[in-house]
Amino acid sequence: MSQQNMNQQEMEELIAKYDKESAFRQLSGAMKWVSYGLLVLFSVYQLVSTLFLTLPPQIHRPIHLAFGLGLVFLLFPGRAKGNNDKIGIANTIMSILAVLVSLYWVFDYEGLVMRTGNYTTLDLVVGGVAILLVMEAARRVVGLPIAIIAIIFLLYTYFGPYMPGFLEHRGVNVSRIIGHTYFTLEGILGSPIAVSSTFIFLFILFGAFLEKTGVGDYFNDLSLVIAGRRIGGPAKVAVFSSALQGTISGSSVANVVTSGAFTIPMMKRLGYRPEFAAAVEASSSTGGQIMPPIMGAAAFLMAEFIGVPYFEIAKAAILPAILFFVGIWIMTHFEAKRLGLRGLTQEELPDKKEVLKKIYLLLPIFIIIGVLSMGYSAERSAVIGIISCVIVGAFRKETRMGLRDILDAFAAGARTALGVVAATACAGIIVGTVTLTGIGLKLANGLLDMAGGVPILALFFTMIASLILGMGTPTTANYIITSTIAAPALVLMGVPDIAAHMFTFYFGIVADITPPVALAAFAASGIAKSKPIQTGVESTRLSIAAFMAPYIFVLSPQLLLIDTTWYGALWIMFTSTLGMIGVGAGLIGFWMAKMNWLERIIALAGGVCCVVPGFTTDLIGFVLMALGFGFSLYKARTQKQLQAS
Repeated sequence: MSQQNMNQQEMEELIAKYDKESAFRQLSGAMKWVSYGLLVLFSVYQLVSTLFLTLPPQIHRPIHLAFGLGLVFLLFPGRAKGNNDKIGIANTIMSILAVLVSLYWVFDYEGLVMRTGNYTTLDLVVGGVAILLVMEAARRVVGLPIAIIAIIFLLYTYFGPYMPGFLEHRGVNVSRIIGHTYFTLEGILGSPIAVSSTFIFLFILFGAFLEKTGVGDYFNDLSLVIAGRRIGGPAKVAVFSSALQGTISGSSVANVVTSGAFTIPMMKRLGYRPEFAAAVEASSSTGGQIMPPIMGAAAFLMAEFIGVPYFEIAKAAILPAILFFVGIWIMTHFEAKRLGLRGLTQEELPDKKEVLKKIYLLLPIFIIIGVLSMGYSAERSAVIGIISCVIVGAFRKETRMGLRDILDAFAAGARTALGVVAATACAGIIVGTVTLTGIGLKLANGLLDMAGGVPILALFFTMIASLILGMGTPTTANYIITSTIAAPALVLMGVPDIAAHMFTFYFGIVADITPPVALAAFAASGIAKSKPIQTGVESTRLSIAAFMAPYIFVLSPQLLLIDTTWYGALWIMFTSTLGMIGVGAGLIGFWMAKMNWLERIIALAGGVCCVVPGFTTDLIGFVLMALGFGFSLYKARTQKQLQAS
C-alpha cells in the first residue's frame, strides 16, 4: 500500500522549504560524483576510526570538522535564491579553506599542544577564520538564528566590562577568545562536536541503512494494519507511524513529509478538517524525536553532558514518550467520535499477511535495543545495528542491498549528518564563551532570582526560554544553549540532572510546532493546504501531553524511572494517562457525548489533577473524572433513547 499522494520531487521541495538541513544542491556532472565520493569517504572514515583507530580528540574532531565544513560549502548554497545547482569559485575557495583550517590541528598537533596559551599570529589568523567559517556553515545549514546567538555571545565575551548588573565581567581580549574557542577542547572542538563525531554520526548512518531496507514504507504499512480500521483510522495511523519513524529520523519536518504525504490526504478524505489533519501529523512527527531507542541527536549530547550511558537516557524517556503519543491518540479518538468518522475499509488497507511477512525488517531495531541494554557502548551498538541492517535486508530479494545501495546509504547518512556537524560546531562557540565568562551560572542564578525561588515559576521561565530559542533553531543547538543556561538553574533547585536536562530537551523539540515559527506544523500545512498559524495552534493543543509531561517528571522523577520501582512508575503512568483522557475530552469537547462548557471544565480540572503527582491531587482527579464521565454517559444514553423513540 503506502501509496504516496505527493511525488518524490514535491516531497523534497517541501522538506527543503521548511528544513534547511535538507536544502542541499542537486549537483550534476563531475562535481556530483566528487561530492558523492567525499560523502562516502566521510562515512567510511567514521566507521574505520570507531572500529580500528585510537586518535587523540585534537586529531579526530578536526578531521570530522574538515569533512563536515568542506562538504557544507560544496552542497549548501549561501543564498536561498539564485543559481544553486552550481558550486562557484567563492564556495570552492571557502570549502578548501574550511578543510585547511580544520586540519591545521593535524598538521601542527605537537606544536599547538606545546604552545597552549601562547599562540602565534598564524595560529590566531587560522583560529579566527575557523570561527567565521563555522558560523557561516551553521547559517547555511541550520539557519540564521544560531549564528546570531553565537555572535551575541562572542560580543558579550569581549564587551564584558560594559554589561549591566550581574552580567558584567572583566572582559576577554580577541586573541584569548580565538585561542579558547578554537585551540582548546572547550569551544568548537568541545563536547558538542565530540558527540557529533562519535554517537550521533553513527546513529544517523544506522538510520540511513535502516531506510535502505525499506523500513520507512514498512512502518506506514504496519501502522495501517494495526490502526487503520479503528475510529478515525488515518489519524491514528499517523500517530503510530510517526512514533515508529522517530527511530530513523531526527528531523520533525522530514517525518512530517515522509509519513504525512499519505496520511494527511487520507485524513482529509475521511472528514477531518485540514488544520486538524495537518496538526495530527505535525505533533506526532515532532514526538518522534523523543521516542526511544534512537530519539533526536540532542539525546546523545544529553548523555555526554550528564555523564551517563546513552541507554539510561533512552530508558528514562520511555514512559514520557508513551504518555505523549497516548495523549495525541486520545484526542484524535475524541475528535473522530465527535465528527462521527469511520475507520478505513478492508479494501483501503494493505494485505495483512504480506505486511506480517516483512516483520523481520524490525529486527535491527530490537538488536540495537538489546546490545545497548547489555552495556555495549553507543558507538559499537550503532555499528552492530548497521551490520544487522545489511544482514536482515538480505533475507528477501526486494530488500537486499548491493554495493551501490550500501554506498548510497553511506552518502545519505553523511549528508544528513552535515547539519549536526555545523550545529554542534557553532554551539561549541557558545559553550566556549560560557566557560570563559561564567555566564552560565550567572544566568542560572538570575533565572532563580527572577522566579523568586518558586520552582514552578523557574520551570515556566525555562520553558519560555526553550520555546523562544527553538524558533528556527534546530533541537540540537537549542538543547545545547538551554542546557548550558537553564538546566543548571533547575539542578540548583534540587532537580535530578536527567530530569532537568530532559525538561529543556522536551521544550526544545515542541518549539517545532509552537507558533509563530512552527516549522513542522508549517510543513504539514503545506501538504494539507491549511492555514499555517491555525495549524500551529491546533498542533500545540494536540501536543498538550508534551507540555505537561516535563512538569510531571520534574515534580515526580519516578516517571523517568529515577529512584523508583516499576510499580511506582506505572502508577504515575496510569494516573497521568487517565488525566490525559480528561484533558483530551475537555479540549475536544466530546467524551461519550458532546460536552457543554461546565462539563469541559470538570473534565479538564479532573484531568489536570490526575496528571499532577500526589495522593490528594489523584483523589480529587478521580472524583472529578468520575463526575465528568457520569455526566457524559448519562447524556449519551438520554440522546440514544430520544433517537430510538
